Amino acid sequence: MNNCIYLNGDFVSREEAKISVFDRGFLYGDGLFETMRAYSGRVFMLDEHLSRLFNSLDKLRIPLKKDKEDLKSAIDRLIKLNRLSDAYIRLTVSRGPHRGTLTFNDSYDPTVVIMAKEISPYPPEYYTQGVKVIISDIRQNSFSPLSQHKSLSYLNNILAKEEARIKGAFEAILLNSEGGVAEGATSNVFTVKSERIFTPPVSSHILPGVTREAVLRIIPKLQLNVTEKRITPEELFTSDEVFLTNSIMEVMPVVEANDKKIRDGSPGPVCKRIAEAYMGLVG
Repeated sequence: MNNCIYLNGDFVSREEAKISVFDRGFLYGDGLFETMRAYSGRVFMLDEHLSRLFNSLDKLRIPLKKDKEDLKSAIDRLIKLNRLSDAYIRLTVSRGPHRGTLTFNDSYDPTVVIMAKEISPYPPEYYTQGVKVIISDIRQNSFSPLSQHKSLSYLNNILAKEEARIKGAFEAILLNSEGGVAEGATSNVFTVKSERIFTPPVSSHILPGVTREAVLRIIPKLQLNVTEKRITPEELFTSDEVFLTNSIMEVMPVVEANDKKIRDGSPGPVCKRIAEAYMGLVG
C-alpha cells in the first residue's frame, strides 16, 4: 500500500523512484509543486490546482510537455494503484537535469514526480479548540518573482514553520515587505470583524491558494460578506476571529496570536459555519 510513485511517465515502487543528482530541482530548487487532497478517491478542485501549476510553469518558463489531462490521468491511476480513498497527493515538477548553464533553453526535459499516500489528519481538538500562531521574524519578499508561485525554493517557509514549532505555535504568519499580513508559512489567512470577513489580496504577494478560492466562493452563499484588503498585525490581534486555510488543514480556527487571545480564545461562529460548508462541499 502507498508504495507506488509516478515518475516521468512510469509507475514505480518507492525503491525504484530515483532522480538524477544533476536535477535542477535538487541543485537549485528550480521547480514547482502542488499539494492536493482526495476525498473518496477524488482530488478536490483538481482543475484549479493544475491551472495554478500550469500558470506558474508558464511564468517560470518550465517547458512541461505533458498537458493537464495527462496529469489528471496519472493522478487518478496512482490513487487506484495505491488503493487510496482519503489521500494526500504531492505533484512535483522540476526543470530537469542541469545542462551546464544557469540560463534556460528549450532543450530541458522536466522531471515529474507524483506521490500519493493515506492522509494523516490533524487532531480533532485543533478544530474544536483552535490553534496558536506567531508573527514570524521572516518576511515575505514582495519583490520576489516567486512570491505567488508554489516554488521548490521553500526554505523561507520551512524556517518560519520551524520558528513556530520552537515557540509552541501551530503556524507562522509572514508579513510582507510593507509590514502587512501576507500569509501563513503553509496557509492563507482570513480574519473576521463584526461578521465581516477579510483576507489579504493576491496583490499582497501571497500564494493564490486553492482552498482560499473555495472559501471565497462559499462565503456569499452563507449570506456573509468578504473583502480582500491589506491587513495589519494589529487588525489580526483585534479581530473577532482568525482562521487559516489550505488543502490539508481545510479550515483551521486560530485562537491565539503571539500569546494574545483572539476574542475569548475559542473558535468563533463564522469560522464554524464556513468549515461546515466547506466539508459539505468536499463530501
